[in-house]
Amino acid sequence: MYIRHLGMAPSVHPEAYVAPTAVLSGDVRIDRGTCIMHGAVVAAEGGAVVIGAHCVIMENAVLRGTPQNQLIMGDHVLAGPHSHLTGCGISDEVFIATGAMVFNGAHMGRASSVALGGAVHIGCIVPPLTRIPIGWVAVGDPARMYPPNEVEGIRGGLAEVGGGFLPFVFGVNDAANRHEQMQTALQRYTRAMARHHREDEIIPGPESG
Repeated sequence: MYIRHLGMAPSVHPEAYVAPTAVLSGDVRIDRGTCIMHGAVVAAEGGAVVIGAHCVIMENAVLRGTPQNQLIMGDHVLAGPHSHLTGCGISDEVFIATGAMVFNGAHMGRASSVALGGAVHIGCIVPPLTRIPIGWVAVGDPARMYPPNEVEGIRGGLAEVGGGFLPFVFGVNDAANRHEQMQTALQRYTRAMARHHREDEIIPGPESG
């Protein structure tokens, strides 16, 4: 399904493949030889999603650009099934395994990888050739890696980036308590989502250009 969002339509190279059950929404640009597989969602939510050549976006992966952070992906990248990428930079030859996550403002260097269920958190800078182990969390610049039970190290790394996830992603007051942050973030987010998507239009196919 192709959707015109915020006046922008997906652009797909003639030599790319998009499965019939995938969704491309807004300012999404797909280069030659890339395959977007069944159930994948590629959504430019106010920021472009640019996918390079000869990439594979596997089943049920979700890729999203945001107004603050576009999603820019290089060539020869694999994003595994159920992976989740938002507003991040992905260099050439990166491997993102099943269920892995790369968050807003993060960047993965050339030929780096994140294994099954791993996470590259907000603002994290992963150097080239770095491997993030199964289930581990990378934070900081340069990336520091922690197993998921090392909560204090992970929290400390997140606090270095704009006060944590909600302040960094939604712009809420980092001095407010969690209750206030969640209310403010979700009120802003739901209003924006509803406003921006009311004019969405399903279109018959990609618009190249």
